[in-house]
Amino acid sequence: MPHYHSDCTPHQSDSQERMPQTPGLVAMFDSGSFNRNVYPSKEESCSDLYYQDNNLLSGSLEALIQHLVPSVDYYPDRTYIFTFLLSSRLFIHPFELMAKVCHVCVEQQRLNEPGTDKSYMKKIAPKILQLLTEWTETFPYDFRDERMMRNLKDTARRITHGDEMYRKNVQQIMQNLIRKLAALSQYEELIAKINAQSADRMAILKSKPQSIQRDIISVCSDPYTLAQQLTHIELERLSYIGPEEFVQAFVQKDPLDNNENRFSDRKKTRNLEAYVEWFNRLSYLVATEICMPVKKKHRARIIEFFIDVARECFNIGNFNSLMAIISGMNMSPVSRLKKTWAKVKTAKFDILEHQMDPSSNFYNYRTALRGAAQRSLTAHSTREKIVIPFCSLLIKDIYFLNEGCTSHLPNGHVNFEKFWELAKQVSEFMAWKQVECPFEKDRKILHYVLTAPIFSEDGMSFGH
Repeated sequence: MPHYHSDCTPHQSDSQERMPQTPGLVAMFDSGSFNRNVYPSKEESCSDLYYQDNNLLSGSLEALIQHLVPSVDYYPDRTYIFTFLLSSRLFIHPFELMAKVCHVCVEQQRLNEPGTDKSYMKKIAPKILQLLTEWTETFPYDFRDERMMRNLKDTARRITHGDEMYRKNVQQIMQNLIRKLAALSQYEELIAKINAQSADRMAILKSKPQSIQRDIISVCSDPYTLAQQLTHIELERLSYIGPEEFVQAFVQKDPLDNNENRFSDRKKTRNLEAYVEWFNRLSYLVATEICMPVKKKHRARIIEFFIDVARECFNIGNFNSLMAIISGMNMSPVSRLKKTWAKVKTAKFDILEHQMDPSSNFYNYRTALRGAAQRSLTAHSTREKIVIPFCSLLIKDIYFLNEGCTSHLPNGHVNFEKFWELAKQVSEFMAWKQVECPFEKDRKILHYVLTAPIFSEDGMSFGH
């Protein structure tokens, strides 16, 4: 991965001045290696950034912000940009950070000798536009904030001075951003609609308990097809989660921040919560489907069907649905159906349970996940690229990393070593969430899975 620092910026004549050539963000995540080597730029030989073997370990917030802003002969490393934009929100609101970036740009411009203004802008403008492109592409939800949008437009206006050459770039940045935010709003409306339909179906069932309930097998009798449809739901819901949602989940818990109101308006999205709610829905759906039939033989058939679905999820690399199915089968209304389980061939289920065994900090699952991640890196088909992690465990890992490691060092520096680790975990997820689902959609099955009535644990004990 090339480093844009003072000693190795590609020199270009003015006539061929163009955007800094950094590798695509996806390429950075797909490479499987997360590069921490961040070389100091010329301006930063100051003592406010602390390095060891070219690894940036800590720095004051101001120096880290300075390190984010490009100069004529310096462009920050991709991994640094991602890591800093992801983690800095623990200390500073994104709109404040954007304002500071803009301020540093203006200061640099002011310090430049008068008269060289035009050529200076030609050198610096593409780099700042590149930084804004990366910010808007990777953290688009930051710009749901009016102040953020204002700062973005303001910064773009200041550095381009209405220059025709850059106006198109700015337009492109804006169009892409607006498209992403529109897609997010549409997705949120869809989730709200699905939840409303699900509540309606539950209400109908409660008012007419005798109304004939279809079961999952009557809608989809093939376990392979169901596993593929579950993978559709997973990948769609994953694709909308912003990387910052993992960090924002525990922003409010920073005891060093006394000014709590600054952070209360920070959550602009609920995609991570919607994803966890989907996991819970699938668990309860599995348990409900197993407990509904009156006949033991029928219940045993549904258990075996779900075991096959879970197995296929494992083969696809869909660990989230797999874990939801297993946890549904382990709910007490299901596990206490002793006579039903006696009719089930449980060997296949035992293998899956072993794979997802929580002991030794989910050692077996983590090994399987690493195998799937490796396969994904060398994949020849989209199908082989699929890695859907067990989401609750990923959230827990990131939570413990944050809790177990201080964000500030005794000298007041930001502990950047912690943030490399945080970014590494989140960036792996970023590569996985970009996979397109290769299977054909079946709307009938998807509608059933997302809206069929589900019972609470108490409601499932239908007198069996």
